[in-house]
Amino acid sequence: MGDYNCLPDAEFDVMQIIWGQPVPISSVRIFTLAAPEKMWKPQTVLTLLTRLEKRGFLSSEKKGKERYYMPLVTREEYLNMETGLFVKRFHKNSLTGLMSALFAGGKMKEKDLSEIEKWLEKQKPES
Repeated sequence: MGDYNCLPDAEFDVMQIIWGQPVPISSVRIFTLAAPEKMWKPQTVLTLLTRLEKRGFLSSEKKGKERYYMPLVTREEYLNMETGLFVKRFHKNSLTGLMSALFAGGKMKEKDLSEIEKWLEKQKPES
């Protein structure tokens, strides 16, 4: 995956819709799925799709009168990239700093620490 900047909220919302649907997905379908919650106009959705395509997150193909979109970046790839940027920017690439902030802020509980310990044990290479 390329070196992308984090997506603004509206563009991320569009990507969430696309990641959650079978692809290719039409702009009309994206608008239909976004409209009830976001109350966006069709032109707003088209503008967001154009931006995402220019930024390398989507590709598109015109079929008849409709344009269909395909993600070029998976949700997992994007979240991994954004998480890495967050840890780098706010915790100086220190996972310990991130964990300390989460624990001190009450976002992490003893149960979470136990689950992390189990996960870390699974990550150790077998001898």
